[in-house]
Amino acid sequence: MIRTILQSISLWAIPVLLVGIPLVGLIRGIKVYDVFIEGAKEGFQVAVRIIPFLVGILVAIGMFRASGAMDMLTDAIRPLLSRTIFPPELFPLAVLRTLSGSGSLALTTDIIKRYGADSLLSRMAATLYGSSETLFYVLAVYFGAVGVKRTRHAIPAALVGDIVAAFVAAAICTWMFR
Repeated sequence: MIRTILQSISLWAIPVLLVGIPLVGLIRGIKVYDVFIEGAKEGFQVAVRIIPFLVGILVAIGMFRASGAMDMLTDAIRPLLSRTIFPPELFPLAVLRTLSGSGSLALTTDIIKRYGADSLLSRMAATLYGSSETLFYVLAVYFGAVGVKRTRHAIPAALVGDIVAAFVAAAICTWMFR
């Protein structure tokens, strides 16, 4: 029963939001299109301000991947992960997801091609991809846009959230699809 409810919610969530938000705006008398255009103008100005931060984070991601650090980290943690519900094959995705959206999408696609679209590992990868965020990219963009220099607890809290999301994604997929 819970599985059916979750599948129904996932089927209707996006269409309800896409119709519901503009509808609520119209009911409240807000000129939805004008507000959207104004937000798009502000978004362009923010994009120009954050370009240096984006370049910095993209260079760091490229260096991390090209150096072979990901492979060494995966090999080091494989014995520990093999004793948990989290598959060691998904560890590179969990790490890369915090760094790069396009890199993690490519890795998710590779996992799906390698193990098959209906495999448990592919479903875990897709769920992990959808339930986590490109943490360092987002922090660089958002904090850079508003001029925050000291992140204090933001990075540790976000990392804990991503770790929890990874293990919960694995647990829920194991529960639902095994």
